[in-house]
Amino acid sequence: MALVVVGLFVFGMRRRLIQRSGGTFDCSLRWDAPESGDSQGKGWAYGVARYNGDRVEWFRVFSYAPRPRRVLERSAIEVAGRRVPEGEEELALLTDYVVLACLHRGTRLELAMSEDALTGFLAWLEAAPPGQRVNVA
Repeated sequence: MALVVVGLFVFGMRRRLIQRSGGTFDCSLRWDAPESGDSQGKGWAYGVARYNGDRVEWFRVFSYAPRPRRVLERSAIEVAGRRVPEGEEELALLTDYVVLACLHRGTRLELAMSEDALTGFLAWLEAAPPGQRVNVA
């Protein structure tokens, strides 16, 4: 029983450390997403994303790793479109999430987040310094 309590405590502390610097939002990620919208809901991982300068760092929620699992550079993100979750995907994602299809250095990925987080993410993408190429559909 003590191990379970310690494990939950460590999860909570890790999340607080990630969120300490601010600029975080709940965000599910599907790396290497299929070309057409796969509504089976497979491949989604629940996580927390954090803005860090010109990068978004994505951390798995159910992990003890202190480092981000994925790092997305603003200049390498191309937005391909957005959609609402479909089919079994609705069960795999949190309620009211929007799915954003992107390319990052040639890898197709999908980010699922709330409408408010999506607005902030798109504003962050468009706020790139002058001279940086940003593709927002």
